[in-house]
Amino acid sequence: MHKILVFIVTLITTFSFALHKKDAPNKHLYYALAADFVVSTPQELTNALSAITAGGTIFIREGSYVFTSRISISKSGTSVNLISILPHPDNTGRAKLDFSSMAENSSNRAITLSGSFWHIKGIDIFGAGDNGLFIGGSNNLIEFCTFSECKDSGLQIGSGGSNNTILNCDSFNNADSAVENADGFACKLDAGTGNKFIGCRAWQNLDDGWDGYIRGADNITTTFTNCWAFKNGYLKNGTIGGGDGNGFKTGGSDDKLLKHNAIYKNCLAVGNVFDGFDHNSNRGNVELYNCGAYGNGKNISFSSSNIANTLTVKNSISLSGTSSDSFSATTTNITNNSWQNGLIANAADFVSLDINLLSSPRKVDGSLPDIDFMKLVPDSDLIDKGVDVGLSYNGIAPDLGAFESITLGIDNFMFEQAIFNYPNPFSTETHVVFHTKATTTITISIYNLMGVNVFNTTKKTYPAGKNSIILHRNKLASGNYLLVLEGNSNQRTSRLITIQ
Repeated sequence: MHKILVFIVTLITTFSFALHKKDAPNKHLYYALAADFVVSTPQELTNALSAITAGGTIFIREGSYVFTSRISISKSGTSVNLISILPHPDNTGRAKLDFSSMAENSSNRAITLSGSFWHIKGIDIFGAGDNGLFIGGSNNLIEFCTFSECKDSGLQIGSGGSNNTILNCDSFNNADSAVENADGFACKLDAGTGNKFIGCRAWQNLDDGWDGYIRGADNITTTFTNCWAFKNGYLKNGTIGGGDGNGFKTGGSDDKLLKHNAIYKNCLAVGNVFDGFDHNSNRGNVELYNCGAYGNGKNISFSSSNIANTLTVKNSISLSGTSSDSFSATTTNITNNSWQNGLIANAADFVSLDINLLSSPRKVDGSLPDIDFMKLVPDSDLIDKGVDVGLSYNGIAPDLGAFESITLGIDNFMFEQAIFNYPNPFSTETHVVFHTKATTTITISIYNLMGVNVFNTTKKTYPAGKNSIILHRNKLASGNYLLVLEGNSNQRTSRLITIQ
């Protein structure tokens, strides 16, 4: 799903900018959207935000943008016509929005996004007097952004904000002057449900990496995939602050009765001052699949006070915590972990335990860096000791921890060349053509630009060589879509455009 989302946001960027390139290849494939803007000053950005309409894009040039006042965004796009803020394609650096001249005050959030269906990509938000970005709207996509040295949580979701996706973002060195508050990311208080964090990192935030404390909401669900929380509770200078210092605070509430359901997949909690995965009297359902916790005060902490409803922990690793882990809940399902079935995890199981690797630069597309941290050595007894939890794996069973010991890259997948479909755009039907190296079972799916699956074929086995199928439009609405061909170990993607 992570690869699908990365392709979707790349696709949105390509569609929007191609309309404005005179030499754009295949420009006959694109249909006109709302007016776009290119900005290079704070005032130009403010003006563009006022004038932009659904389907439009603001291309922001690299450089420093100094703001002395807040930015409020209340207008909305639609599910098929997002409003976008994207890096200008000619950029070689990033755009930094600097709010450090604003006083520390709870009213001085840098950007408040109460609108919905926005895509914001590739900007750095720095030095806000409160939150760097506060999201109260829904169905927004925030991609490859950073939030640093803000006086409260770098990015916070609240005011009923739901179904937002935070993709490949970093939040670090956020702290208030009282040295007791500011998280990396916070989906808390009166947040809505269905929010997702994918490929995000939070480090050296004064309070928590992620805070899920709720007040005014109940029984919401937040999902975390491939997220890393490390060194939280430390200040930028490396000293311990006065905050809580948890990696992932799963929930909590004033009356200790509210439920914040949380699902963690392939996540890491490392070197945080207090807990790696923290209960905090959350009364909801918490699930950890293929996660890793190393060197926290307590790696996994679910206490017997104000007990969680359910706790599921599978295929996970707990290593070198200062205190013993605890796994209390009304119902527990804890199997196939590094402390069970006669297994003992130790440093010899891993290629590296150098925490500093976790803050390595991201790849050009914004995805997490390829590092050796907590990757299993070839002879580790943690390989193939997991149980199938619905995540992809190699070998006879999943490995324990966040990383599979043998990862098949996209170049190892079965397609000899990119898939394509014609005609494109199409109004009634389109032919999908692809090549396979060997006889392969494939599922064909279509997603809209928000990552929602709108069509699936049943699995079918295709022979080696060139294959072709016909897709009928049926009731598919006009717009842009992502075509995904998926086999046993990887996937290929292409784009579709339907018209009346």
